[in-house]
Amino acid sequence: MILSCNSCGKKFVVPDNAITAAGRIVQCGSCGNKWKQFPINIIGKTQSFSSSRKTVSKPRPINRKIQKPKKTKKVATKKIREISLYSPEYLAKKHGIKIGELKPQKNILQNKKEKVSFGFYNTLIFLIIFSIAFSRILYFSQDFIVSTFPITEFYLTYFFESMRNIFEIWKNLITSY
Repeated sequence: MILSCNSCGKKFVVPDNAITAAGRIVQCGSCGNKWKQFPINIIGKTQSFSSSRKTVSKPRPINRKIQKPKKTKKVATKKIREISLYSPEYLAKKHGIKIGELKPQKNILQNKKEKVSFGFYNTLIFLIIFSIAFSRILYFSQDFIVSTFPITEFYLTYFFESMRNIFEIWKNLITSY
C-alpha cells in the first residue's frame, strides 16, 4: 500500500497487513505530520456510499507539528595570526628564545654546569668493542701468559670454552628463526 502525507505530499510504501480495518495512526517521516489511516479498500467502499449521499460535515483543523530549524554546525574560522610563529618577537615571548643575542658557548656551559654524558648506546658499543679486543688480546697472548703464570691455564681455557658456548648459543638462536 502506498500512503501519501496530507501535509508535504511525500509518499511511503507500507505493507497491506500493517493497517487494519479499524485504521491506524501513522506519522510522516519527513515532516512529522500524524493522521489516522484506513485501508484503501475500505476507503473506496466508503467513498462510493458517501458519493450517493451528500453530508455536510465540519472541517477539522489539521494539527501540524511545528518544525524546529535544524542545528547547523558552527564552522570555526581560522584566525589570522598577527605575528609569525617564527618571528623573533614571538619566539622570545612564547619560548624565551632570543635570536640575535650571541653568547659564547663557554659561558652557557659554565652557567648551567651541564654534565656531558657518553650516552647509553655509545657506552654499550664501547663495552662490546672493549670486550672483543680484550678477548682477542688474551687469545693471541695465551701461550705467553700460561708460560709466565702457569696457574692461569685453567682459567683461560674455561674462559675460551665459555665464549665458544655463548657463540654457539647465539648461532643456534639466529638460525632457528
